[in-house]
Amino acid sequence: MGLLTIGTFARAARLSPKALRLYDELGLLRPAAVDGESGYRFYDPTQLERARLIAWLRRLGMPLARIRQVCDLEPKAAAEQVADYWAQVMADTAVREQLATFLVDYLSGRGSAVEDAETMIGIRHAARSELGLVRTSNDDVAYAGARLLAVADGGGLGGNLASVAAIDALKPLETKAIPAGDLLGALADAVGQADLAIQDITEPAPSSEAITTLTAMLWSGSQLALVHIGDTRAYLLRDGEIFQITHDHTYVQVLVDQGRLSEEEAVSHPQRSLLVRALTGMGGSQPDLSLHTAVAGDRYLLCSDGLSTVVAAEPLRGVLSGTGDPEQVLDELVRLAYDAGAPDNIACVVADVVTL
Repeated sequence: MGLLTIGTFARAARLSPKALRLYDELGLLRPAAVDGESGYRFYDPTQLERARLIAWLRRLGMPLARIRQVCDLEPKAAAEQVADYWAQVMADTAVREQLATFLVDYLSGRGSAVEDAETMIGIRHAARSELGLVRTSNDDVAYAGARLLAVADGGGLGGNLASVAAIDALKPLETKAIPAGDLLGALADAVGQADLAIQDITEPAPSSEAITTLTAMLWSGSQLALVHIGDTRAYLLRDGEIFQITHDHTYVQVLVDQGRLSEEEAVSHPQRSLLVRALTGMGGSQPDLSLHTAVAGDRYLLCSDGLSTVVAAEPLRGVLSGTGDPEQVLDELVRLAYDAGAPDNIACVVADVVTL
């Protein structure tokens, strides 16, 4: 059988010609031949199996960069990658399902402001911010209280002031009686106040940029609200597995999401710290907000990129899985960052969920 035109091949693979052109540009599915004059693409029928696999993986929602990795593996290894991906999707879906269930109950009037005594939980926590090995000042701030955990990483000439202002704007939430149903709104309002505080920092000297990232958690009973903007992160260790529950707001992460960059390439990308979202004092900041249900035995880690960019997920999981208390875990995390060269400052909060 001869070569197929892009239109014929697209129909056979159940892909659009536009998708095929994109996959060609990304090196995911190259045509067998290209007409030198017209630039028209032709495909070999033997490429249909790879094309159909790509189509199936796209229907799963898998990013293009990960699809490229799966397609280049032997079938058994590829199957393991698909299973790992779907397990992560199910974990993420479970978190969203909890939020949806809560909202349905709350909006339907079935929610209760009184927690069942048997489900009341608390947290044991520790926070630390350390100077990196090549830094002369520290703009990272870590805070842990009975109901509030937060990490901020400032940038610009006023970055140290911005990170402190962001967390200070959240601290009053610790002493307020906030029902679980109002946690997200209270956090959103506090972040708005943080942005105004940063504006006050920059107004006397407009040329002095002051920005900060922020990741924070606010607790009420067994519910916790999470606010996140920038490249500080929050991780959850549950039943021995680690999950990153925030999404980086960086230029490189956008490229990864679009399938234009692999996770491995992102680690060493020269612009990996370029932010696309942060608190700038200019208004219009759009932090991510989500609601989660905490379970006794959970361990949470909030950290700045001074830890996450030099210590991979598996070593993090190993340390967080240990039996030490939050202070001991922080000691080990900071040691890992220093062993990796600590090119940036390191801010961390570790919190263990316990039954009261």
